[in-house]
Amino acid sequence: MSRVGKNPISLPKGVEIQTSDNIVNVKGSKGQLTHKLSDGITIEINDGTVNVKRSDDSKTQKALHGLNRALLSNLIKGVSEGFTIKQEVVGVGYKASNQGNLLELHLGFSHNIFFEIPKEIKVSTETVKGKSPLIILEGCDKQLLGQVAAKIRSLRKPEPYKGKGIKFENEKLRKKAGKSAAKK
Repeated sequence: MSRVGKNPISLPKGVEIQTSDNIVNVKGSKGQLTHKLSDGITIEINDGTVNVKRSDDSKTQKALHGLNRALLSNLIKGVSEGFTIKQEVVGVGYKASNQGNLLELHLGFSHNIFFEIPKEIKVSTETVKGKSPLIILEGCDKQLLGQVAAKIRSLRKPEPYKGKGIKFENEKLRKKAGKSAAKK
């Protein structure tokens, strides 16, 4: 059995799960999400836990078993607690600000970049003197949140010499050494 797939998922208080055909609806305090289960994958709900089952032991079913369990776990955690991603804007003169769900970035280009965040995600910016500006993304859909964060990062990836650009908060960058002085 799949090591990930066989682990039961505990249901926090206030989270409701409904299934019809192969579609799972998860509802909680942070929102509502849906997921379509793969063919041959079913779920059992009993006593505050959810177990994911597969129809046979083929290689694809084993892989889908663990995948669907992980996705379902992310849905449950998302509607109960939510997910947060923090990104730093590193560089002299680099700024980030927001008005509602419109993110305005000054990234050293000749123009400002206006990035519209989907309505499912809440964005806020933090600017503290002496520290890099922070972009804070919050939402219940982990996949959408990661996709938006990756898109923001792609606007100005951290360069390898000084580390200027947009990076995740705890991301470790491997910096390259610059040119060495000419030897005589």
